[in-house]
Amino acid sequence: MAKPIQRLHGDERLSDGPHYFGVRHLSPAGSYHLLALLQEVKPTAVLIEGPSDAGILAEQLTARGVIPPVAMLAYTDRLPVRTLLYPFAEYSPEYQALQWARWNDCQAEFIDLPTEVSLALADVKYDWKPVNDESSQEQPERSVDLYSRIAELSGEPDYEAYWERHFEHHLQPDTYRSGIRHYAEEMRALTEGDEQRLTPNAYAYNEIREAYMRRKIQETIAAGHKPDRIVVVSGAHHTSALSLELPAMTDAELKKLPRVPSKMTLMPYSYYKLSSHSGYGAGNQAPAYFTLLWHCMKQGKMDELPALYLSSVAAQMREQGTWRSTASVIEAVRLADALASMHVGVQPTWKDLRDAATVLFGFGEFSVVAEALARVDIGTTIGSLPEGVSQTPVQDDLNRELKRLKLEKYKTLVAAGLELDLRENRRVKSEEAAYLDLNRSVFLHRLEALGIRFAHKQRVSQTDATWAEHWVLQWSPEAEIETVESTLKGETVELAAAYVIHEELLACSNIADAAKLIRKSCECGLPQVMGQATSSLQALAVDAGSFEQIAETVHELSVLLQYGSIRRIETETLVPILQQLFLRGTLMLQDAAGCNDDAAAGMLTAIHAMDAAAGEHHQELDGQLWMTKLKELAERDDRNAKLSGYAFSIVLERNEAGEEDCAREVSRRLSPGIPADIGSGWFEGMSMRNRYALLSRDYLWRQLDAYVQSLEAEPFKRSLVFLRRAFGGFEPREKAAIAELLGDLWGTGAEDTGAALQQPLNEEEKEQLDELNDFDFGDL
Repeated sequence: MAKPIQRLHGDERLSDGPHYFGVRHLSPAGSYHLLALLQEVKPTAVLIEGPSDAGILAEQLTARGVIPPVAMLAYTDRLPVRTLLYPFAEYSPEYQALQWARWNDCQAEFIDLPTEVSLALADVKYDWKPVNDESSQEQPERSVDLYSRIAELSGEPDYEAYWERHFEHHLQPDTYRSGIRHYAEEMRALTEGDEQRLTPNAYAYNEIREAYMRRKIQETIAAGHKPDRIVVVSGAHHTSALSLELPAMTDAELKKLPRVPSKMTLMPYSYYKLSSHSGYGAGNQAPAYFTLLWHCMKQGKMDELPALYLSSVAAQMREQGTWRSTASVIEAVRLADALASMHVGVQPTWKDLRDAATVLFGFGEFSVVAEALARVDIGTTIGSLPEGVSQTPVQDDLNRELKRLKLEKYKTLVAAGLELDLRENRRVKSEEAAYLDLNRSVFLHRLEALGIRFAHKQRVSQTDATWAEHWVLQWSPEAEIETVESTLKGETVELAAAYVIHEELLACSNIADAAKLIRKSCECGLPQVMGQATSSLQALAVDAGSFEQIAETVHELSVLLQYGSIRRIETETLVPILQQLFLRGTLMLQDAAGCNDDAAAGMLTAIHAMDAAAGEHHQELDGQLWMTKLKELAERDDRNAKLSGYAFSIVLERNEAGEEDCAREVSRRLSPGIPADIGSGWFEGMSMRNRYALLSRDYLWRQLDAYVQSLEAEPFKRSLVFLRRAFGGFEPREKAAIAELLGDLWGTGAEDTGAALQQPLNEEEKEQLDELNDFDFGDL
C-alpha cells in the first residue's frame, strides 16, 4: 500500500528537494511561468515527463532549423506496427524547457517510461491507452462530468474556456504555480477513487509511470546534482505523486516490466493535428490562436491580443470576398472586452473573441465567419526538420526524392493540383529534366502503393490522353506516420513499394488481380516485380475462370500495351498472353451471356472491355472472330435480352448491320408476341452504346413507335416501366432530339411535338406516373 501523497503547495519543497512544476502539456502560460522559474532557480538538471529513451532526439528537438510543431514518434520494430506520438508546439512547456536547457548549458532529460515498455503495455488488452492529460478523454465518465460541472459552476460554456480564463491569462508567477498545483491535487483526490475502481488498469499504468519517474529523479540526485538545483516538469496530474517521500521503482520491478523492440524518429507535425486532440497529451482546439497568445505573452502585449485576433479574422474574410470595416473590428474588440468583464476576467478568452466575431462580422450567423475563424484558430502551419536530424531511412529517402523531383513545395497541408505529361520533353538538355514528370509519376505511384496518403490520382475521362495524369497532393502527419511504418518494408521508397507489391503477388489467386499487379508494377517503375507478376499471370491463366475475370484482365493488359512505351518499360511479352486470354474470352461469350439481369450488369462492363481491346489492338487480336460471336449473341433469343441488345448496338455501331438488318431485328425483338419486359430489356441494352448512332437511324424509331402502338393496355404498362428505365440514361439534349424525331413520325411537327413532350407533368399525368411506379409485375 503506497504512502499517502505528501501535498506540495506553490514552489514548496520537502527537505530542500527538487522544484516540481506542473503543467498542461500544451499551455502558453505553463511555458511562460516555467521559464520564469528556470531563470530564478538556474538548475543544473531539468527533468521532463517524456520517453526516457528519446536520447539524441531530445537534443535534436532544439537543433537549428527545427520549426515546431514537431513530434517524436515511437514505433514497434515488427509487424503489425504500433505507434506512440509525443507532439510539441512552440508553446509547449516541455519544448521551452529543452530550449532553455540548451542555451543555458543545463542537462535536460526525459524521465517517463521508455517507449519499449509503453508500447509493450499497449499490446496488453487493457482498458486504457497511453494518453496522458488531466482532461484526457480516457478518464472515467464521472471525471468527464466533473469537468463539465466545473465549467457550469464557473459560468463558462465549456471546460476549455474555464481553463483559459483561470490559468492562461494570469501572469503573476506565485498565483499560477500555487493555483495549478492546488487545483491538480484536488482534482486527483476527487477522481482517483473512480479511476481505481472503474479503470483499474489505467490506474495501474499511471502508478508504474510515476514510480519510474521517481526512480529517475533519484538517479539524477545520485549522479551529483543538488536537489535544489533540479527542476521536474510534469503534467500537473502527476506532480504530487513525484515526491521522493514515496517509493521509487526498484531494480526488480524494473526488470519485470514487459518490453517490445522499438525505434524512435522525429517528424513534422501540424496545427490541424494538434487541434484534433491526438497523440500524447491533449491537443487544444485553436493552436494558431494559442501561438498568438504565446507571442503576446512573451512580448508583454497581452492587451493587444483581442485586436490582433479580430483584425486577422476580418482580413481572412476580406480575402474570401466578404468586407468588414475597421469600425466593425473596433466594436468587436469592445464586445469581447465586455464579455470578459461579465465573467470577471482579466481579458477575453478565445470563446469570447469567437462570439464577438460571430456577432459583429457574421451578424449572428456563425456560418458567415466559420471559414475565417478556422484559418485564424487552427491555421495550416506544418513543422519542418532540417537535413541531418534523426529520421528513418525511408523518411530520408522520401525527402531526397521530393527535392530531386522538385515536389518540396507540395509538402503542405493545403491541397494542390499537379498535372503531369509523361512524354519526353525534348526541349531540355538533361535526361533527368526530360523525364521529370514521368519520374514524378513513378514516385507518386510508389507512395500510393505504400498507402502513404500524400498523393491522390484523379479519375480521368475517356478524352484524356494516355500520357496525362492528374494528381492532388496534400501532406499530413498521417502521411509522415505511414512513411515511418514503411521502414519495416524497405529502406527506400522503391524497395518498400517492391516489397508491398511482392507480398500482394504472393496472395494473388486470380488472373485479374495478377494483371492489376503487372500494371501497378509498371506504374511504380519496377520491371523486376513486373516480370514476377507476369509469370504469376501466366501460371494462373491455365485455369482462367469467368468471362468477366478474363475481360478485366484483357482490359488491364490492353491499357499496359497502350502506354507501356511512354513509361519506358518493355511490354512485348504481354502480347501472347493478351491474345490467348482474348481468344478464350471470345469463345466463352455465348455461354456467359445466359445469365439473369443481376449478372448482366457485370457482363455489360466485360463485353465493353473486350470490344475496346479488339478496337485498340486490331493487329494483334482476332477482331473478326469477336465480331462473329457478337453477331451470334445479337441474334440469339435464349440469351439475356439486355446483353443481346447491347451486342446488336456494337454490330450497328461498327456498320456490320444495314437498315434492312436493323429493321428486321427491331421488328423481331419488339413484336407484340414478345413479352414486354424482354423486348424493352433488349431495347435498353441497345440504347446503352453510341446514342448518336441510334438517333441517326429514323427507321429504328419508326419500328419502336409501331411496337408501342401495337401493345394492349397491360403489356403497354409493363413495357413503359422498362422503356422509362432505358431512356433514363439519355441526356436532356438527346431526349429533345427523340421528341422532335417522333414529331416528324407522327406528322405533328418536330418543334411543337418536342415542346409538348417536354412540358412539366400535370396532376393527372403525375397520378398516372405514380400508378406506373406501383405497377405489379405479377409473375415477373
